[in-house]
Amino acid sequence: VQLQASGGGLVQAGGSLRLSCAASGRTISSYAMGWFRQAPGKEREFIARISAGGDIRIYGDAVKGRFTISRDKALNTVYLQMNSMKPEDTAVYYCAAGPPASGPTTKAPSGYNDWGQGTQVTVSS
Repeated sequence: VQLQASGGGLVQAGGSLRLSCAASGRTISSYAMGWFRQAPGKEREFIARISAGGDIRIYGDAVKGRFTISRDKALNTVYLQMNSMKPEDTAVYYCAAGPPASGPTTKAPSGYNDWGQGTQVTVSS
């Protein structure tokens, strides 16, 4: 499956952005979908995951209560709503598709098979 992330940009601290991840090539309805981010010089960090059915969502500690992941099966798209943003949220954000079953790699990049190209998010103080 091909994934295209979009919606990044420059936002002031306290502001909001919504990222989109549009899938093509096949439906993602049977995949769990995740968002990760990577800042310069740092490892790729888990942000959020939504189950194939959309009923289970988990978040990284750094974004709990501020970010929300959702999916629209009709549009074959996954979203990441980011609120109350902080300068430390600055990074390249990636969406990824993985197998529906959760396990020890649920929050690890190795738990996902297909990746989008990334979209830059910059939060100014």
